[in-house]
Amino acid sequence: MKNKQGNMPASSNNKQNSKFTMQHEQAEKSDTVVTWEDQQNINKFSKLNNRFHELEDEIKFAKETNDNLEDAGNELILTDEDIVRFQIGEVFAHVPREEVEIRIEEMKEVNSKTLEKLEKEKETVLAQMNELKKILYGKFRDSINLEED
Repeated sequence: MKNKQGNMPASSNNKQNSKFTMQHEQAEKSDTVVTWEDQQNINKFSKLNNRFHELEDEIKFAKETNDNLEDAGNELILTDEDIVRFQIGEVFAHVPREEVEIRIEEMKEVNSKTLEKLEKEKETVLAQMNELKKILYGKFRDSINLEED
C-alpha cells in the first residue's frame, strides 16, 4: 500500500518496525549458543520421548492381552466340554481343556513378565528424560519447550 510518492504509509511502517523490534528483542533474549553437545542432548531427549510413547502403547497392549487371557481362562472354567477350540495363529484347533488351561497359564506368565519388563524400561526412560530436562532447561530456560501439549 504505497502512497503517491511511492512510500509506505506511516502506520504500516510503524507496524513493521514494531515487529522487527519484537523479533530483535526476542533474538537478544535467546542469545544462548547451541553447542554440538546441546544438540546431542536434544536429539537424545527426542528419541527417549518417542520410545516413551512406544512403551506406553506396548504396555497398553500387554494389559489388554492380560485381560483377554484372564477372560479366556474364566470362560474355560465355565465350560463343561472336554475338548475346546483353541486358536493357534489364524487357525482354531480342537484341544483338550486341560492342555488349553496350561497354555493359557503359560501365556499369562510370559505376558506378565513382558509387562513387568516394559514398566521397568518406561521408568528408566522417564528418569533419563527428567535428567535431560534439568540439563536443557538449566541452559536454555524458556527458550526450549520439552513438555507435551
